[in-house]
Amino acid sequence: MPRTNIINPDQSYTFADYFKLNFAPQDILAYFNVSLQRHALKLPQSTHTLDRLTDLKARIEEVLPRLSLTSEMARREFLIAPVLTDVLHYTQATLNIEYPIVVNHQLKGSLDYFMQNCQIFLVVEAKNEDLEKGFLQLAIELIALDQWIESDKNILHGAVSTGNIWQFGKFDRQSQTVTQDLDLYRVPADLEDLLRILVEILES
Repeated sequence: MPRTNIINPDQSYTFADYFKLNFAPQDILAYFNVSLQRHALKLPQSTHTLDRLTDLKARIEEVLPRLSLTSEMARREFLIAPVLTDVLHYTQATLNIEYPIVVNHQLKGSLDYFMQNCQIFLVVEAKNEDLEKGFLQLAIELIALDQWIESDKNILHGAVSTGNIWQFGKFDRQSQTVTQDLDLYRVPADLEDLLRILVEILES
């Protein structure tokens, strides 16, 4: 099927609508003249002291065995939000939840979590714990942010999360390329690495 037929140019799409499409992610991104590549990103990590790490890990380990991950509200409140609020503690970042943006009729919707500091960082909650389709939604939102924000930063970062699993991605604004990290970060097992990456990205 020609890529031009994957997206109806006359139809209105929200970010969540792209999550529901069954076409290959690279073909959907090609409609926006963006390429997709997959490789390990080897992301830098902050060397700051994480004074809340032990407490955060203990709280997550306590609730996780009794938490139904089929509930989006539970994943947001008990797994994703605690990680992001601790990132705010370590940085000077601000956090917007359900942040609405409208670029055009095909790039619009609400960003689950939008963090701003020296850099911006976007977190998409993977609906139905589907990381692959969640990453597609993240890629579309990064494409929209490229056109929405005024910034001289060449790289836009983001992550998709099921709450207990995180995957990073980045968008190169010059080459118009989205890179999907091959590495996954588990919570709570990889919590320290996850936090150090998030802090470093927002402060660099």
